[in-house]
Amino acid sequence: MKKIGMGLIGPGFVAAHHIDAVRRLGDVDIVAVAGSSQASAEKKAHEYKIDRSYGDYKALIADPDIQVIHNTTPNHLHLPVTMAALAAGKHVISDKPLALNANEGRQLRDAAIAAKVAHVVTFNYRGNPLVQQARGMIARGETGDLSFVHGYYLQDWMTDPNVYSWRSDPAKGGTTSALGDIGSHWCDLAEHVSGLKIAYVLADLTTVIPVRYSSGTSAEAFSTKGGSDRQPVEVHAEDLASVLLRFENGAKGSFSVGQVLPGHKNDLQLEVNGRTLSLKWRQEEQNELWIGRHNQPNSIMAKDPSLVSKDVLPYVHLPGGHQESWADAFRNIMSDAYQWVREGGKPEARPAALATFEDGYRSTCLVEAMLKSHAAGGAWQNVQHSPSNS
Repeated sequence: MKKIGMGLIGPGFVAAHHIDAVRRLGDVDIVAVAGSSQASAEKKAHEYKIDRSYGDYKALIADPDIQVIHNTTPNHLHLPVTMAALAAGKHVISDKPLALNANEGRQLRDAAIAAKVAHVVTFNYRGNPLVQQARGMIARGETGDLSFVHGYYLQDWMTDPNVYSWRSDPAKGGTTSALGDIGSHWCDLAEHVSGLKIAYVLADLTTVIPVRYSSGTSAEAFSTKGGSDRQPVEVHAEDLASVLLRFENGAKGSFSVGQVLPGHKNDLQLEVNGRTLSLKWRQEEQNELWIGRHNQPNSIMAKDPSLVSKDVLPYVHLPGGHQESWADAFRNIMSDAYQWVREGGKPEARPAALATFEDGYRSTCLVEAMLKSHAAGGAWQNVQHSPSNS
């Protein structure tokens, strides 16, 4: 089988995980990386053991050996970089969020569809086998009609005011922080698993740490690096938020996000309550699915290829009792993405678990509605989402 050529633009924190996941597939050749300068690109290429490096992303996109572009740049570069890749007819795998706002998200969605290429957003929690197990149980009616969808996504990596990265800079990260960064993950997971769309939101946002201290460099996410000579920077984007939800079928919901909550490392939880039973999945205990019943004992379903549904088996790689991880779920998403690439990005060939630019655009619409709700003093806002012309 001929290997697919891949190039990555923006070799920061998440780039290493893109590269690791793609290498595990075995049928993809990582051709080159592009950074903010030739020197930084060469340094990262050496670190990742990649032969070619570019100081200009346009030169990487023009490389004839590359068919797929991974865009892992800061948020403000998602629009120009991805647009350039689509204009060149390349398949694109974009880190989330797809864009800074809903207008940019719609432009990218429409351009990707017009380009007739594979277009993927890395909402990677979809790749966990028990997430797909829960989705299938709901779709088959095992839970009964859903009445409540709720949970949270809590972290603590921004608890220290000395943590300052491009994510806190509105020119690079956008006007939202916690909602755009991790709230987008939770909402995508909730809609994907439940099969329901969020129709209305009511949001309450807070900036717990309004002043951070920058060393003059933009550190990668989760990095502790930085100089000692720091200057105060006012921060206005939210680092804590709670949102009420109304789903299209009348189901209600709620979730909270925060990145300044000590002790919570990557604590994502989703629970769905139906008329027959409830399901709960927690990312930090991702090899277990809690099943709640009102007239029988509750139970825990372990990740085990002998127990999951047949359609979930492609996402399970180890026997029962052998724990699979965040990186394995990420690898599953990449496997689906490159399966779609090999099919030429035909819409009918897209794996069902894969998030597209349509999903990425929808995510920007959800976050934008939440920002509007808070700005209006905590008023319900409907989610404005423009359908594609295809």
